[in-house]
Amino acid sequence: MRLVHNSLHQEVADSLRAQIFEGKWVPGAFLDEPALCELLKISRTPLREALKVLTAEGLLRHEPRRGCFVNEVSEKDLDEIFPVIALLEGRCAFEAVRNATDSDLAMLERLHEQLRLHAQAGRLNAYYATNHTIHEAIITLANNRWLAQSIGDLRKILKLARLQQLHAPGRLAQSLSEHLAIHAALKARDADAADAAMRIHLARQREALRELAAHRKSRLLA
Repeated sequence: MRLVHNSLHQEVADSLRAQIFEGKWVPGAFLDEPALCELLKISRTPLREALKVLTAEGLLRHEPRRGCFVNEVSEKDLDEIFPVIALLEGRCAFEAVRNATDSDLAMLERLHEQLRLHAQAGRLNAYYATNHTIHEAIITLANNRWLAQSIGDLRKILKLARLQQLHAPGRLAQSLSEHLAIHAALKARDADAADAAMRIHLARQREALRELAAHRKSRLLA
C-alpha cells in the first residue's frame, strides 16, 4: 500500500502499531527494514522515524547492530508491574469520583454502552480501544499529573499484555462485568468502592495473563 507524505512517519507508526495489536507481529519478532520499505513503498527515513516512535512507546526494542524487535514482557515484569499500576489506577478512580460532573458521568455511560456492545459482538480490538478510552477518561478526571505520568510510563510496557489478556477463555465477559462495577461505583459517587473495583479489575487482568501463559505452555508440551 502507498502512504501519502502527510505526516508519513506517523502514518507508518499507526499502521505498524495496529498490526502489532492485531497479532501480525508477535512478541520477539524482528522487523526487517528493507522488507517493510518495499511493502509500504517508502524510504528508510520515515520508517526509522516510525520505529523510533514505537520504541519510545515501549512496543519495540532496539538492539544495536541488530535492529528492532517487538517487545517482550516477562512473567516477572508482569508480577511486579500489575500490583503497582492497580494501586495507581485505583487511586485515579478514587479521585475521579470526587471530580466527576454529571456530564462526565453521562460521557462514561455512553462509553460503557459501547463497551457492552463490543463485548457482545466479540470485537476484541474495538473493545480494547473503548476500554482504553475509559481508563484514559478516568485518569483525566482524577486530574493528578503525577498519577497520569506514572501510569503512562508503566502502560508503555503493558500495552501488548493488556490486549492479550482478552484472549483468555471467558475474560471478555469478566472484563465487562468488572468495568460495569467500576462505573456503578462512579455513578454512586463512592470513591472507596471505585478504588477497590479498579484494583480488582487490574488484578484480574494479571490472573488472565497467567492463565493464558499456562494454557499456551500446556499446548506446546502436548
